[in-house]
This record gives sequence, C-alpha cells and structure tokens, in this order.
Amino acid sequence: MRIGIGYDVHRLRRGGPLLLGGVAIDSEWALEGHSDADVLLHAIADALLGALALGDLGQYFPDTDPQYRGISSAKLLQTVVDMMHTHGYRLNNLDAVIMAQRPRLAAALPAIRRHVAELLHADLGAISVKAKTAEQLGALGRGEGIAVHAVCTLVPRES
Repeated sequence: MRIGIGYDVHRLRRGGPLLLGGVAIDSEWALEGHSDADVLLHAIADALLGALALGDLGQYFPDTDPQYRGISSAKLLQTVVDMMHTHGYRLNNLDAVIMAQRPRLAAALPAIRRHVAELLHADLGAISVKAKTAEQLGALGRGEGIAVHAVCTLVPRES
C-alpha cells in the first residue's frame, strides 16, 4: 500500500461560478488560478502523485506554460490517474477536507463526492469529501481563499 498527501490553496475573487471537484457551484465567488483553479482536484492529483513518489502537479503542468492557461483540472487529474494505472496502482480510498469560510458547501458535497468518484474510477464508498470553515481565523477565515488537504491510499492493480 502507498499513501499520498496533497495540498492546494487558491485565492477567491468575485464572479462565479466556483469549481470544486469538477462541479460548478452557483456562487458569487470563483477561484483564481492559471488553470480553472479547481483546488480540490489539484490537491487530489498531488496526493496521487505523492503516493506514487512522482513529485507534484506543478512539475507536469507548470503555471508558467501558456498551454495550460484555463485548462480543465479534470483533464490534469485524468493524466495523473493514467500515470497511476501505468505504474500498476489503483485508488483504495481518498479523504479530502475543503477549508472554506465562504461559500457554504454542505449542499454541494454529495454532487462533488459523486463526480470525484467518477473521475477517479472509484466506488463512492472509497471517497470522502468534507467541508470545514476556518473559524474566521487567518486568510482562509477572512474568506480570502479556499484550501484543500487530501490523503489517499493506493494498492496494486489486480491483473
């Protein structure tokens, strides 16, 4: 079994929609970034890459490369999932925590969880996505951005 940890953070700006886990959330807030800024998918991709000991997302898709401007984070994650399969592994489970003071995410979590499971070719029971506030502490608590921590376990693929 291999274990990976991923983290990402992006600044919020006015002007939605907000993308989390590939799901568009009706919000007056959106995330800033070189790609579509889906902070959840970025953290998940980094967790997978970490479990594979292959570095981080920025090594493969640098924010200095114009070809990745506005790219779908789901496409980036698909490349990482393909790398996982090429290296002989499959996802065993994923646990992610979205830290956001705003917007409120509870109603969107079931759709996000289902879509993440689809993107990872995983059973829904292997995917956990939670949302927490920062209790109004620091930049996240002031609603300046959203951060995600993700942890995954990988196991060898069966033949």
